[in-house]
Amino acid sequence: MASEESRSDSTHGNDRFVRVRGAREHNLRDVDVDIPRDALVVFSGVSGSGKSSLAFSTIYAEAQRRYFDSVSPYARRLIHQVGVPDVDAITGLPPAVALQQQRGAPSVRSSVGSVTTLSSLIRMLYSRAGTYPPQQPMLYAEDFSPNTPQGACPACHGLGHVYETTEDLLVPDPSRSIGEGAVAAWPPGWHGGNLRDILTSLGIDIEVPWQQLPQKTRDWILYTDEQPTVPVWAGFTLAKVQAARRHKTEPSYQGTFTGARAYVLHTFATTQSALMKRRVARFLRGTRCATCEGKRLKPEALSVRFAGLDIGELSERSLHEIGRLLTPAAEGRFADAASGRGSQVDRAATRRDRERRAAGGHAAHAKAFDSNRTPALSEEKRVAAQRLARNVVDRIAVLERLGLGYLSMDRSTPSLSSGELQRLRLATQIQSQLFGVVYVLDEPSAGLHPADGEALIEALQQLRGRGNSVFVVEHDLETMRRADWIVDVGPGAGDTGGRVLYSGPPEGLRAVADSQTARVLFDTQPALAGRRRRATRHLGLRGVSRHNLHEVDVDVPLGVFTVVTGLSGSGKSSLVSRALVDLVRDHLGHEDVPEETDPDEGPALAAQRTRGRLDGDVDRIRRLVVVDQKPIGRTPRSNLATYTGLLDPVRRLFAATPAARAKRFDAGRFSFNVGKGRCATCEGEGFVSVEMMFMPSVFAPCPTCKGARYNEATLSVRWRDRSIADVLRLSVDEAMPVFAEEPAVHRPLALLHDLGLGYLRLGQPATEFSGGEAQRIKLASELQRAQRGDALYVLDEPTTGLHPVDADRLFAQLDALVERGNTVVVVEHDLRVIARADWVIDVGPGAGEAGGTIVATGTPEALARSDHSRTAVYLRRYLEDRASPGDATTG
Repeated sequence: MASEESRSDSTHGNDRFVRVRGAREHNLRDVDVDIPRDALVVFSGVSGSGKSSLAFSTIYAEAQRRYFDSVSPYARRLIHQVGVPDVDAITGLPPAVALQQQRGAPSVRSSVGSVTTLSSLIRMLYSRAGTYPPQQPMLYAEDFSPNTPQGACPACHGLGHVYETTEDLLVPDPSRSIGEGAVAAWPPGWHGGNLRDILTSLGIDIEVPWQQLPQKTRDWILYTDEQPTVPVWAGFTLAKVQAARRHKTEPSYQGTFTGARAYVLHTFATTQSALMKRRVARFLRGTRCATCEGKRLKPEALSVRFAGLDIGELSERSLHEIGRLLTPAAEGRFADAASGRGSQVDRAATRRDRERRAAGGHAAHAKAFDSNRTPALSEEKRVAAQRLARNVVDRIAVLERLGLGYLSMDRSTPSLSSGELQRLRLATQIQSQLFGVVYVLDEPSAGLHPADGEALIEALQQLRGRGNSVFVVEHDLETMRRADWIVDVGPGAGDTGGRVLYSGPPEGLRAVADSQTARVLFDTQPALAGRRRRATRHLGLRGVSRHNLHEVDVDVPLGVFTVVTGLSGSGKSSLVSRALVDLVRDHLGHEDVPEETDPDEGPALAAQRTRGRLDGDVDRIRRLVVVDQKPIGRTPRSNLATYTGLLDPVRRLFAATPAARAKRFDAGRFSFNVGKGRCATCEGEGFVSVEMMFMPSVFAPCPTCKGARYNEATLSVRWRDRSIADVLRLSVDEAMPVFAEEPAVHRPLALLHDLGLGYLRLGQPATEFSGGEAQRIKLASELQRAQRGDALYVLDEPTTGLHPVDADRLFAQLDALVERGNTVVVVEHDLRVIARADWVIDVGPGAGEAGGTIVATGTPEALARSDHSRTAVYLRRYLEDRASPGDATTG
């Protein structure tokens, strides 16, 4: 119910409110709500309550639709549209800009510099005001881009690294014969058998152990670029092939040979299958390009210098350091700018320069550096340099205020968290100086330490202060407290949500009894529910180096719940999700490239492997479970029911019905991915694409199956008066009573419900899930396994995207894992979770090169007393607000 304050037109004029009437998008139930403009407004509610449906799918979608109505049909077809919202009317709506957490297509060529447009300014700076070697003509800005043909290094094509392979990668077990699969890089199945048969036709005995073959033969099999075509007698041994030749037996077919290296390189470069690319990436080793030394640019571009550095060296620096380097030029002090005085080189850059000198590759660059220390800039160049440098410094200042100064300009976007990406986009908007706009943001506090959260709120208030409206979908309690207005949606998720419970100033939410947000926003209950567990065994990480971690030693307690904290960019994810996972995976003998690895980065990651070792009670860990927020499916054919495995017993139930038996339908008949059961018109998609000439293509329900995805014969089979399509339309909560007597189905449903996912539909496409939903679905699938009490569970910011009520449900499940004898280690910023941990490891003290060390370890109470931890300040305040004389702790 909207508050009287939001409804009153006598108090507030119509021009000050966005008024929504009859919103029915997704689970919204004819919502009417008035939302003030020129205010910081938070949309709150449990996950799945409908807050994003109101903010994004209704308000932003309508603003976008109105804008597209003003452009030509031809232009409209080139731009992705979110669709026309199901709403009666929206009045008072200004133009809108959405800053969401979607990554788009990840690319290693996309970087911090390209997202923030800093790269364009820096390229222009080097082009117009850089110091060129004698006789070299001026270069255009495009010549300084590794993503253009005229700028990219000719050796590595602008990637910065080259891929190569070796015999030990291609043939990991030389005691095997080729027939036994010694050449592991070759494809499985028929294709691999074909290559082995071709070798037999070429007179090579594939039953001899690889190590006994002549080196010349082995080199030819692995490295040849020849592609001989020979007759093949499928499955014949060498003796049988020789006999077939003598008797002129007709061959099975003509086969063409491909060397192992050629196959791997060609597949990696051309395959459209992420699975295939990930597989062959295991057999490649990424090495720094010797021509450009990893800087990705052609030699002519790298010969131009500014502030004593080439553009590749500058791009490697942190944003904070780039700002310091360019400040003299921005202030017109060109002698300091030319010599690089006035800025202290950061530790990472110093280390990289030292490594280059040790490798003998720095001499030429050092000479160029010295010869260009004191350039004579013309007045034209001075004006251009000062204006461009000032623009760069101003933009970096905004990024630093948002806690992103630790990022380097050449950091690839696939390596960034969704929160970091959204804050980069936010900084760009702050710099744009727009006013009169509605900014709609999706959980901008995701992945933020409380210290960085304060800077974010100030940035949002800065946008509002310029005459903009800032609408934020958010779970962060501090953001809610400092908002001007709250729109609380609920009370539950899915069909139990979709109503506006309250719309007004934050304090007024306290009186709304149905609001789950109010319960946690004004909560003053003691932080501790009972005694903390004390570890008796530990896993030791020794001499760990990865990213900004350098020779770090830390003990991770076993059999307890451990939280790793620290500022954004401090190195906590490098410690847990990279180093800890790498070392434990190696100990357990898991050599494969992890499935979650971006296939384009797989070989390059091999060169970034964690350095360090494990000691302590390492043998107590027999299984490693990494539960991340990566998508669980790349196509709409993957859904909740298929991923969790609960669709298999459901299909068996349908196959066991009398109607299915009479028609001889097996369980496969009830899969929309199998031709015999799915609708022939849409091939199981449930929708068809309609081409609109100069308009964007639209998707409409399949005219044959009406979106059911199955053919008529399959849909005619009913189990308890429901077709298979009816079952897939059920939400988890709706399905639980239906399958109450079917343990194989009910068990995963109950886990999904306990993790706060009861609102999801069984057939909901995996592409629609948020990162937090995907992580909890993975956890639900894992929890179905029998628990032996010897597993290490690793989660990176599991409360991201979760309402505090849902976070409590998640914590209860993780706590239950620990009670069964497992170890749970999470990276987390949520003070509510940190306060409930058994043990805390704080990384820092700062971000980037100012972090990477273990600041403090201990119980939450012990950490809160630390004088060196940035986390301690906020944790101490949280614990003091909830102090209770009866709290019992041990540490």
